[in-house]
Amino acid sequence: MTAALIFLITKVLCPASLPRSPPLEPVSRIRRLFYVQSRIGRELILFGSALLLGLVVVPLLIWVVGNRILGPYSHGNNLHAGPMALLGDFYAGLSQGWPSYWIVALGPLAIIVLARALWELIVPRKSVQPPKNPNKSNTRIEPTVAKDGL
Repeated sequence: MTAALIFLITKVLCPASLPRSPPLEPVSRIRRLFYVQSRIGRELILFGSALLLGLVVVPLLIWVVGNRILGPYSHGNNLHAGPMALLGDFYAGLSQGWPSYWIVALGPLAIIVLARALWELIVPRKSVQPPKNPNKSNTRIEPTVAKDGL
């Protein structure tokens, strides 16, 4: 009786687990979605990602590294201002047009453009059109039906 009760409780509380997908399955789905997009769609996704990285992630990483190495970020009278104070100051610097802020914001995009340019210089693209055969003439050959039953 006790074994049957334990078996029943186990079936109710611990149902059979669903088949698990490999750990990199979400990454492969995103990759397939990225390749399904048109060229301009992929370029816009890449441009938006680089811009988001430069406008949000890089300033926050600057805050983390500065906080660890230089000490807490001070904002006016607040000696322990957080990362949002740095982001506010960063966006204020962008709106005033300071070049150093724009270099940080557009840095990831510039790195991607430079990497692509270097890649094109190192590994040139293959020609899309096949080379023309110089022995082939441009005259049309009419199809004929053989009388011998081929």
